[in-house]
Amino acid sequence: MLDRMLRGLTLPFCLAALAAPVLAAPLLAGPALADDEDGPKTPSMHQMAANPPVPRARKDFSQFRYRPAGDKVVEQSDANRLLFWTPEGTPDGYAERRGDAIFYYDRAGKVTRVDPADPATY
Repeated sequence: MLDRMLRGLTLPFCLAALAAPVLAAPLLAGPALADDEDGPKTPSMHQMAANPPVPRARKDFSQFRYRPAGDKVVEQSDANRLLFWTPEGTPDGYAERRGDAIFYYDRAGKVTRVDPADPATY
């Protein structure tokens, strides 16, 4: 009987223990600092994301010679690859450099072409 009663009370006590810090946080925080209009306003996260302070990575993709006819090419500098998109906006494949070769893939991910890369552009 005592076992059942303790098991039944375990869940409410656990929930109360978890909720206590959350409920007490506003009381312990003191006055809100966001209400102060004295200092200069800092830019919001949206404004900072629009113009990031870090320059974008630029890579030389001139070694990627093959481009599907009519496709739009999107550079992914961080992954060192090019994405090909059809004029309708669907993915048409991609090209990436691996070692001393450039691999071209179709929309299903199968290799369609392999070109040797210029060793001077490593």
